[in-house]
Amino acid sequence: MFLYLPKRKVIKMNLKDYIASIENYPKEGITFRDISPLMANGKAYHESIKQIVDYAKAKKIDCIVGPEARGFIMGCPVAFELGVGFAPVRKPGKLPRKTICANYKKEYGIDTLTMHKDAIKKGQHVLIVDDLLATGGTVLATIEMVESLGGIVAGCAFLIELDDLHGREKIHRYDIKTLMHFNEML
Repeated sequence: MFLYLPKRKVIKMNLKDYIASIENYPKEGITFRDISPLMANGKAYHESIKQIVDYAKAKKIDCIVGPEARGFIMGCPVAFELGVGFAPVRKPGKLPRKTICANYKKEYGIDTLTMHKDAIKKGQHVLIVDDLLATGGTVLATIEMVESLGGIVAGCAFLIELDDLHGREKIHRYDIKTLMHFNEML
């Protein structure tokens, strides 16, 4: 005997409802998009990770790479769900073994990122995961390091994209998945 249960209506969660906008932080004229409320809500956090995992499944990913610190917050659960490894990207002096580095321009100077020299194996398909795509400097430096180690960047996934900062233009050759879009000039 089978019990018939009617299909439940699936309600798509609006993840923007879980992003706090902080005006003039960290400096005047900047609107900081805080993902803490999303992380604090189990359903919203789970939904955001699920959407990135669904995107990654079709790409046959071997490794997730995430820049500190919010790339860890988003990337590690994705790696766990996919059953693949995670390679951290950090500021200089934070990784204990031999590293490679890449410099990138910020609006107020040059910054540097590093990753372990053995983090990526030649031919591995890598998904770069971070919380935010703004100007694209961080992700471009991360791509540079992955490719210098012989990795293949299969895609880049972000929780948030700040559309008017045009970071997508710097990485337009790569497949990009963004869960939410904000326009800072509104």
